[in-house]
Amino acid sequence: MMIFFYNLVLWALRWGANLGALLNTKASQFVKGRRGIFKHLRKDFVNVQAPVIWIHCASLGEFEQGRPIIESIKKESPHYKILLTFFSPSGYEVRKNYAHADFVYYLPWDTAKNAKRFVDITNPAIAIFVKYEFWHHFACAIRKNNIPLISVSAIFRNDQLYFQWYGNFYRHILKNFQHFFVQNHESKKLLKSIGIDVVTVAGDTRFDRVMQVVDRAEEIPLARKFKAEQKTFVVGSCWPEDLEVLTPFINEQRQGIKFILAPHEVTESSLSSIEKSLMVKHIRFSRADSFADLEDYTVLIIDNIGMLSKLYRYGEFAFVGGAFGKGLHNILEAACYGIPIFFGNTNYEKFKEATDLINRGGAFDVSDYRDFIAKYEMINIPENFMLACEVTRSYVEENLGATEKIMSYCRELISQKKI
Repeated sequence: MMIFFYNLVLWALRWGANLGALLNTKASQFVKGRRGIFKHLRKDFVNVQAPVIWIHCASLGEFEQGRPIIESIKKESPHYKILLTFFSPSGYEVRKNYAHADFVYYLPWDTAKNAKRFVDITNPAIAIFVKYEFWHHFACAIRKNNIPLISVSAIFRNDQLYFQWYGNFYRHILKNFQHFFVQNHESKKLLKSIGIDVVTVAGDTRFDRVMQVVDRAEEIPLARKFKAEQKTFVVGSCWPEDLEVLTPFINEQRQGIKFILAPHEVTESSLSSIEKSLMVKHIRFSRADSFADLEDYTVLIIDNIGMLSKLYRYGEFAFVGGAFGKGLHNILEAACYGIPIFFGNTNYEKFKEATDLINRGGAFDVSDYRDFIAKYEMINIPENFMLACEVTRSYVEENLGATEKIMSYCRELISQKKI
């Protein structure tokens, strides 16, 4: 009975996507990207002789978790082919030309027929699904073909279907996996409670990824010149709701603090709106090169995409946007530099690193301007500041190494000639 409802829900979602494609660009990409997919797969894989490792990610965030594994495989075993799939357009459209993947596709809809065709054509040696990706028909098809199926950077909560009295169907999906690499001990306990013992607490591969970015990051001379010797707040991926809290603080010009401000949207209308709200001297990054007195400006507005992870190095503090809206953006990029982190208090609880750092005293959720000021003044006390810096730095260091644990398992599979 449950398989009927599972298929029915997916059928309804599929038709909903088709209807949405008439009105929405993202939905259109979602639908068009899957058209003719098996024709393209047969063409691409007809002469593939090398073993294939399949990495599946829901979207861009999960890709960042899978990326260290992909790059490690390519470095150690360059003869392997990497098949990378996405469920969402926000992952596929951004990473469809990713250099370390040999094939990049949308994941076909999870039907028995699609799953069988996909696995038969691509014939992966190992399948690695990232975080929350648990699809019934694909998991069954992979197991039926005796292909090792691994879940990485997985995290479970006791309110999920797998752990409810009516969740037997969903528990069976999980039992198709050969091994789980989970982020925390709570996830391991939950899996054990439903009879799954093939679990390793490895942590989150994103820590390895962001540290890799930090280690490779190049100096940004304009940012260094702008900062000079002043305390600096780096504001990352901020939305209008975040700026409602921050703008009064910026305009107060407290203690000569500077701000590197990277908005989530870099459209002209968004940038102009920010500029109109500022009562202090400000300049866009794209226009800053010709200004010899850059040190005299209070706000440097980043009007490009892709630079943010390199900018946190110039901050004594960070404010990361998104938590007043759909969800908090990546705070690990800031944490890698060992600085206190602020963000909104509305939508951050599902991000383990945010709750962990709040509990340890390295991050601070704020409700409004007054709350932000109170917490900033508290953390600006030298001993509190040093403690928060040590907390964030230590937290990242403690959580490194997930990629190597996963790779060690994959190497063992290969050496035992299981693939």
